[in-house]
Amino acid sequence: MIRVLVVNDQALVRAGVGLLLRSAGDFEVVGEAGDGHDAVRLAERLHPDVVLMDLRMPRVDGIEATRRILDRQPGARILVLTTFAEDADIYGALGAGAIGYLVKDGAPEELIDAVRRAARGEPLLAPPVLARIVHRAIADHDRERRPTPPDPGLRLLSPREREVLALVGAGLSNAEIGDRLHLGVTTVKTHVSATMEKLDLRNRVQAAVVAHRLGLVDDDFNPVSDPDPTG
Repeated sequence: MIRVLVVNDQALVRAGVGLLLRSAGDFEVVGEAGDGHDAVRLAERLHPDVVLMDLRMPRVDGIEATRRILDRQPGARILVLTTFAEDADIYGALGAGAIGYLVKDGAPEELIDAVRRAARGEPLLAPPVLARIVHRAIADHDRERRPTPPDPGLRLLSPREREVLALVGAGLSNAEIGDRLHLGVTTVKTHVSATMEKLDLRNRVQAAVVAHRLGLVDDDFNPVSDPDPTG
């Protein structure tokens, strides 16, 4: 069972999220908190597998609560679930150490999958959040006119690795990539690791930026078929 602490200042939201998670069969909601202060206290006492964290709350907000929890428990996995997707919120939460960032307009099954992925230690971002980060990274690069190092482009990657990079760039999880390409999750992880090593990437956000720059995904973050490997 995946033990979850639900943090939100609205009791109705806490009840709804708790009901959704319990209905999935592999979650135990071990506690609920209405603000960041109580979240820190309960996380220290209960040691949940995942803290599902709201951001804008009284007393202590979600970003500060995330920072305090991780100061005490560096291995904690904190998944943000919020209405807001402003740059300050996104970068604040990720900078504080959150493993992922979701917005509340997603489908229920997406939340369930996200909590499972967070419990496995797999970083994740909702597609609109990933899009904002990638577009900002590209805009910052262009604004500062930083020199771009020589890029071997797609020539270092096998056709399968190009497919995988495109799907990472579209924001898909390893399981979703496996379903799309009819591969096992372990095989997908191998391709993702090899791709990141070849392109000297540290995380999936960097991979999404590169996928966008190399033309593997379009401006709407849809994979582009048959990219030119000589680009």
